Amino acid sequence: MGSSCNQPQEFEDGEAGFAVLFPKVEGVNFRSFHFCKKNFSTTALEEAGLVNNPGLRVVLLFGYEAFRPEALRFLNHIIEPLSKENILLAGGHVEYMVSPDTKCCCHGSYGVVGLALSGSRIQGASVLLEQDVNSEKAAKEAVQRLKAAKIPEHNTVGFMFACVGRGQNHYNLKKNVEADIFRAVFPNIPLFGFFGNGEIGCDRIITDNYTLSEADNLQHGYTTVMALVHLG
Repeated sequence: MGSSCNQPQEFEDGEAGFAVLFPKVEGVNFRSFHFCKKNFSTTALEEAGLVNNPGLRVVLLFGYEAFRPEALRFLNHIIEPLSKENILLAGGHVEYMVSPDTKCCCHGSYGVVGLALSGSRIQGASVLLEQDVNSEKAAKEAVQRLKAAKIPEHNTVGFMFACVGRGQNHYNLKKNVEADIFRAVFPNIPLFGFFGNGEIGCDRIITDNYTLSEADNLQHGYTTVMALVHLG
């Protein structure tokens, strides 16, 4: 949506895309994963670093074909154990995905993809803009909660996962409200994300020796999840 040098833009119509390239960082481990019903197992979770991994700090999680009831149940099997860990969990639902692992599942199948970040240097925080956050004032108050987490702003990436029902129609036809507020509060942090079909996350802070979580539920609709990930 926007680099640290450019104003982030919310694209609600048409096609758009972005790429995030993470450098090699000492003490930080990145593991990507892709689960479908054919390859999902406890061993697969361990290989992805999602279980039995005391260094796990952040998981970015994306479900696809999530409109199917069995897809939601599948996603819950992954989210439920992660919700009990002292980690930052954020993401959303997308329509479909492209994976180099073409043997995993056929077209139209449901599944989950994501990225697990491990390492003691990692810090993170997330905030949930609930459905009733529909004014600039309320949105700014929510983003200020993210600021209050005091996550270092160097070597940090911002993520924003919003419902397709938000955007300008949620803010009296005013465009780019949430992205503009993020940039005003965090002028030096790049922001990436998308409008999707459901959001994953909650208010959470993960720092060196402190964890705060307010997670009654991790899956939402008509909301926005904003997150900061600091790589040390």
